[in-house]
Amino acid sequence: MTDFLGYRNKRVVVSGCFSGMGEATAKLLLSLGAEVHGLDYKESKLGLASFNNLDLRDPASIDAAVSRIGGKVDALFNCAGLPQTFPALDVMKVNFAGTRHLTEKVLPLMSSGGAIASISSNGGLGWSRRIPVLMQAIALQGFDAFMKWCDENPDTVREGYSFSKELVIAWTMLQSQSLIKQGIRINCTMPGPTQTPMMSHFESATKASVLEAAAQPINRRSTPDEQAGPLVFLNSDAAGYVNGLCFYVDGGFMAGIATGQIDIRSLMGG
Repeated sequence: MTDFLGYRNKRVVVSGCFSGMGEATAKLLLSLGAEVHGLDYKESKLGLASFNNLDLRDPASIDAAVSRIGGKVDALFNCAGLPQTFPALDVMKVNFAGTRHLTEKVLPLMSSGGAIASISSNGGLGWSRRIPVLMQAIALQGFDAFMKWCDENPDTVREGYSFSKELVIAWTMLQSQSLIKQGIRINCTMPGPTQTPMMSHFESATKASVLEAAAQPINRRSTPDEQAGPLVFLNSDAAGYVNGLCFYVDGGFMAGIATGQIDIRSLMGG
């Protein structure tokens, strides 16, 4: 089956292409014949069709980057993110506010058949218990209004990471209902612990026992390449009927939680 995923000559955008899952995603897309346009705070050394500097904390930076890409976009990969060791409001800007703003700016460049895939995390697994507050936050239109709400609700935002990843999940499901009417699909992945440059930040802020529990039952961390494959699949022609999915890419961790074989209390260190 030649070009089963359908990326040859497609025009795609990857945020966070400098390292980790974003870099692995961009590499895979290049190998599949896609025209890859990269965005990141640090310059990528990959052989991209274009690279534009991007600061997801700054809407003007996002607007300028998308303007420079221009033209039609077939797929968007939201791979940029910050861990909980950064200031909470910066985490919220990059992981949700900026990611949403980037998506909204790219959407007018998409037509029917377009697709969006974002990286959430199993760190957002508590999303279903907080639907009302998540929907309240998502309903705030615009980068500045959303960040004002975050500043006024520090007890909800907390360290920023978990809440931002919960927002990505809820936003993905919410947007999937309206975007599909334009023929555009949106999905997200929920990775387990992955050995990227960001992992040292998670290790410094998280008990080792919690990270070990999150790596069960496969008993190892994933590689960036193992996370890139599912992302690329979600935005491919082969996944044309997949929409609004939160795709667990965690070696069976969530299956273990759901069936009671992994004790969710282990994530709290006890």
